[in-house]
Amino acid sequence: MSKASPYIVDITPLKRQPGKQRPFDTTLPPPKGVALETAEVAATGLSFDLQLEVAGDELIAQGSVAIAWRGPCRRCLEDQDGVTSVDLQEIFQKRPVEGETYFLDEDQVDLEPMVREVVLLNLPVAPLCREDCAGPDPDRFPTSVVPDPEPVDETAPPADPRWAALSELTFDDE
Repeated sequence: MSKASPYIVDITPLKRQPGKQRPFDTTLPPPKGVALETAEVAATGLSFDLQLEVAGDELIAQGSVAIAWRGPCRRCLEDQDGVTSVDLQEIFQKRPVEGETYFLDEDQVDLEPMVREVVLLNLPVAPLCREDCAGPDPDRFPTSVVPDPEPVDETAPPADPRWAALSELTFDDE
């Protein structure tokens, strides 16, 4: 017999008391396979501060998720750790709208599909250990942060004399 997922929550008590909120404050490991493979950035832990509330035939999950992650710096390739916090408000329904809401079972809700989406959309694609990271071998491959160019004079360039006659046209509003 397999152990139930920690992301499955019994909502029976909430259905008996509409409008009452149930906290979902916990720290869990991320679901298997939650990583940006192209960037080699993976979630290492999740901390939830959510409120679950039944409203009619829907369940509303709102609050925040802190995503701990690990991945290589895009310049020096040294492993970096970080935390990204995400505020969310998601709706679960018995008949979900694809891409907008999540599936709600009769007596329980599986938060894993929502968690997967939130984590994958908020992991950093190209982490950087620090803004002035010089890379793995700064003597052979120097990098530098290019300063913003000087402001450009935004005065209009002179008009083309071939179009000068058009500037004298007027239109009557009759």
